Amino acid sequence: MRRRITQPTATVTARTAAAAGCATLLVVLTACGSPSAAHAPSAPSGKNGDTPPGASVPRGEGSRTSDDFNGDGLRDLVIDDLVKAPEDSHGDDAGIGVVYGSEARGLDPAARQLLSAHANAAKSGDTLPAAFDAETACDLDRDGFTDLIVSTDPPYNGIGAPPVPLQILFGSPAGLTGRAVTLRIPQKARFGNDWPQQPVCGDFDGDGRTDLAVTAGGGRVSFLRGPFTRAGAPRAAESLPGGGPYLYAPGPKADTNGDGYDDLVHATRPHTPGAAAKATLLLGTPQGPTRPGGTYRFEAAEVPEAPLRTTAATGTTLLARADFDGDNKADTAVRTHRGERQDLIALFPARTPGRPLITFSTALFLR
Repeated sequence: MRRRITQPTATVTARTAAAAGCATLLVVLTACGSPSAAHAPSAPSGKNGDTPPGASVPRGEGSRTSDDFNGDGLRDLVIDDLVKAPEDSHGDDAGIGVVYGSEARGLDPAARQLLSAHANAAKSGDTLPAAFDAETACDLDRDGFTDLIVSTDPPYNGIGAPPVPLQILFGSPAGLTGRAVTLRIPQKARFGNDWPQQPVCGDFDGDGRTDLAVTAGGGRVSFLRGPFTRAGAPRAAESLPGGGPYLYAPGPKADTNGDGYDDLVHATRPHTPGAAAKATLLLGTPQGPTRPGGTYRFEAAEVPEAPLRTTAATGTTLLARADFDGDNKADTAVRTHRGERQDLIALFPARTPGRPLITFSTALFLR
C-alpha cells in the first residue's frame, strides 16, 4: 500500500486579495486593533503578560498531519504580511508568522514563531534577501515534520538563468527554527531563463514520497522528485512539458481521480484562494504530472459571517480551509483588515460556523 501524503491546504499567503463572493466578516476591532474581550484569546504568561515568540511551542515527535511543523499531530497556521508597528515609517516586511495548533482551541497564539529574512533566510553569496514570503508546506525529507517553502529575492545581474529564489525551512520538534537552505533545481530540470516560482507539493509519481512541481520557462514544469536532502536537493529532477505560469494543487483532494497519483493544476493567470475559476489539470503518472486531464474548476469557498459589527474594515481574506480542531471537518480561518496596522484573524469551526473558536491580531508578532 502506498504511503499517501495529504496535500496541505492551510498554508495560504495573506497577501492575496479577498476571495470573490465571500461574505464580509463582521468583527469588533478597537482603535488599537485588538479583538473584543468576548472573543479575545486568554492572556499568555511572561513579562508584561506576554510570551516571547517561540518560547512556548509544544515539542512533538513527528506526525503525518499536514502543516504540522513541530510534529505534535496538530495543524499549524502560516501568515504572511503581518501588521506593521506604528513606528515603522519605512514599511519594512515584518516577516512570516506561525501560530501552532491547540487541542482546545484549534490554534494557540501564545505558541508562535516569527520568521524573517534576517534571522532565517539563506544568503545568496554574501547577501541576505529582503523578501521572505511563505509559499507552501509539506514534509520534503520524510522525517514527520512539515517543512516550509518560502520565496526570496536573490540578487541577479540579468545574465543567463537567474538564481533559484525558493528556500526551505525544515520542521523539527521545536517547529521551524534555524536557517533555510536554497532549493536546488538542477539545470537539466530548468528551461529558459525564467525565475522558478509557484512551488506545489504532491506525490505526483505515486511512490509515497513528496515531490515538488515548480514553474519553468516556455510553459514547462520543473519536476523535483522527493525525498529531499537537508541541503535542499531532490532525489531526481527533470523538465516536463504542459505547465503554465501559475501552478496550484487541486482541492480538497490532491488526487482528483483516485488513481494513486497526485495531480497538478496550471493556469494562465493567478487564482485568488476561495474564488471560483477555471484552469487546466495535469494528471499524475509514474513520470510525474504529464497526462492532460482537461478543465479544472476551482470551487468558491463560503466564508462564515460573524455576529459582531465593525467599522472601517477594508476586506476579508480567506487564509485556510482545513481541519484545525480534529473533528475531520474543514474549519475556516479568515483575516479582516483595517489598513496595514490593524487586523483580526478568526478561526471558525465547521460545527459552529457562526462562532469563532479564537480571534487574535498579528500584532502579537510585534511584541
